Amino acid sequence: MNKLLLFVFPILLFSCENNEKPKNIISEDELPDKPQSLAAFAKRHVESTLKIGPSEKYQLKIYKANIDGDDKLDAIIAVNRLQFAINEAALTEYPAKRAEVAYMGNFNYIFYFDGGLDLISPPIAIPSSPLLPLKVSFENVSSSDYLDIIVDFRIRTASYRDYYFVKNHSPTRIFQWKNFDGLGTSDAVAFSFSYEPGKVNAAKNIVIHKAKIGLIPIDADLNTYVPEITKTTNLERIFFYLPSQGKYVTESK
Repeated sequence: MNKLLLFVFPILLFSCENNEKPKNIISEDELPDKPQSLAAFAKRHVESTLKIGPSEKYQLKIYKANIDGDDKLDAIIAVNRLQFAINEAALTEYPAKRAEVAYMGNFNYIFYFDGGLDLISPPIAIPSSPLLPLKVSFENVSSSDYLDIIVDFRIRTASYRDYYFVKNHSPTRIFQWKNFDGLGTSDAVAFSFSYEPGKVNAAKNIVIHKAKIGLIPIDADLNTYVPEITKTTNLERIFFYLPSQGKYVTESK
């Protein structure tokens, strides 16, 4: 009998091949008027919780969507603190070493804005390289009525993808897989993501195929270069959501 494998990856841990446009993405023009804009609210909250001083240059980007199924607009706020990472490295005994490992650490964050509660969550740190900001996208995975959160991030020559479902007004990571790894080496691997209707419950299955990495320029910085990924017909695995575990699982090969 095939055994179920529960994939729980460490916190260290591309684009979707499904051409259907996710439902429920709401444009800026559809936002209701508020006494305080979400941008101002987010800026104040981020600077307060992360203790960001007035002189620090950082990146804040807001991605809006219906994430939890109510009739209010939600958002993911992504924060990148590259300057802080570089300044912090300069104060260490081996700043060149910190640069060599692409300033790895807690310098990329996401915050969840719950439109129904009109509240922003505490920071969720995504340990990664701040040389590249987080890439946030959405997909109808757990339901066709609202969107789930996808966060792509970089760790030197590797890229990873996290999936989050919102549970009890808080994003919960339920799956993680590589986009690619070993960029620029003979052992490089890459993967492509698509979705199919779930057979166990309403949540879609996550289908992962092996992929090919496009030609990399000779002068490319392998810590920041984003390669072209081409899907192959070679199936890697199919994962399905197991509510009792709160995770995606797969059958053993």
